[in-house]
Amino acid sequence: MTSAVTTDTSARPGYGQLLRTPGALGFVLPGFAARLPFGMLTISILLLVQHTTGSYGSAGIVAAVTGISMALSAPLMGIFTDRFGQSAVLVPVVLAHSAAVSGLAALALAGAPVWALALAAVPTGASVPQVGPMVRARWAARLEGSPLLPTAAAFESVTDEFTFVVGPVLATALCTGVHPAAGLVTEATLTLIGGLVFAARRASQPTTHAPSATGEKRAFALSHPGLRVLIFAFLGIGAVFGGMQVSLAAFSNEIGNPGANGLLYGVFAAGNMIAGIAMGAVAWKIGPRRRLILGYIGLTAAASVLWAANSMILLGALGLVVGLFIAPALITGYTMVEQLVPANARTEAFTWLTGSIAFGQAIAVILAGRLTDAHGSSYGFLVPMAATALALATLLALRAKLAPKAPSRIVNASGTGTAAGSPSVSEAGTEAGTGTTARAEVTASATASPAPVPAARNRVNERGMGHRVPVTVD
Repeated sequence: MTSAVTTDTSARPGYGQLLRTPGALGFVLPGFAARLPFGMLTISILLLVQHTTGSYGSAGIVAAVTGISMALSAPLMGIFTDRFGQSAVLVPVVLAHSAAVSGLAALALAGAPVWALALAAVPTGASVPQVGPMVRARWAARLEGSPLLPTAAAFESVTDEFTFVVGPVLATALCTGVHPAAGLVTEATLTLIGGLVFAARRASQPTTHAPSATGEKRAFALSHPGLRVLIFAFLGIGAVFGGMQVSLAAFSNEIGNPGANGLLYGVFAAGNMIAGIAMGAVAWKIGPRRRLILGYIGLTAAASVLWAANSMILLGALGLVVGLFIAPALITGYTMVEQLVPANARTEAFTWLTGSIAFGQAIAVILAGRLTDAHGSSYGFLVPMAATALALATLLALRAKLAPKAPSRIVNASGTGTAAGSPSVSEAGTEAGTGTTARAEVTASATASPAPVPAARNRVNERGMGHRVPVTVD
């Protein structure tokens, strides 16, 4: 189990300072090894099933069933993890996943019908270990209230995207250069080894939250409306991943260069990784809700022109731009979980978001596969365009739900302040779309204090971490 640690904020928050957090490398390195196979799974299934059936539509169905199964099981896995601990859940899950993937590969090579492959895909997806949410939960527990938490979210996004750079390229090389099933076999092996090593790092695990003896009820993450809005936003991001995977593979075949698939998808993921690195290095002056909306507007605009690409160079450039806009939305959404969801449900919240990406990816794989089989790869790219536009409309309509529910305590320069849970200048004033609460708070603070507060900018958030953090106004 772990607890929040005091972080030195004399230096500007950055990746170096983040990785010097006590105990961080002990879970970061095995966590990366355990999640690398995740970037290989969908593309390995697509390439193997397309090879054995000759249809992207059939391959898309099997891959989609895998993604849907993962999306449905991930929150349940998160609930069990919050209650019983990461190791207790992860060990049996990685064993089950390795067995399920091996069975799916054997059936595909034996020429099993699509319905049988779809059935085998259910346990394959349901047993995908939720290592990414577990790593994020460890960061959240260790850095609770720290200004390094957004940097940790950016670092995790970079790590995820690095797996999506390496994973598809590695899987494509194995499936096209070694054997059609080599990608899945490697994915199962790496999941087993990496997952067991990560599970063994027990010291940094978050505190479990079993039901109390007093009968206190545990609030589920999905009961928080802000998380439900983020789930819709992440569905669109998942659709970009799924639509790109199918459409890029089909485009590579259309130009007579199947191996280009890994390169094109790697360029797309590299854009996400580059933007993620930049996100973690910038001291942002605007709040997370505005960053999320601006990033999503850019993502929607970029995804809307993919269908028009008619050359490998143009498609690679457009894919890079799409990747650059995914990171701001993805990182900011994960960062907002700390504000929107209590600590005893954060692993569950992270798995909802991860599952939402998987579900969006699964639906996109089905739709893009059908459109690609019928009309070609350019029609497959219409799926990311439509999905991001729909998600953006939902995000704009429900953006008020993303205001933090329980802001930190506000103190003024003379040391007095409002009670914990009172709205802050940034969160209740500008973030909620009105300055009324902020003005009232300034007035109340001035009358309660022996000396009036000269300006709102002199306020700081007291985060309970042994340091003081300047207010960020959205």
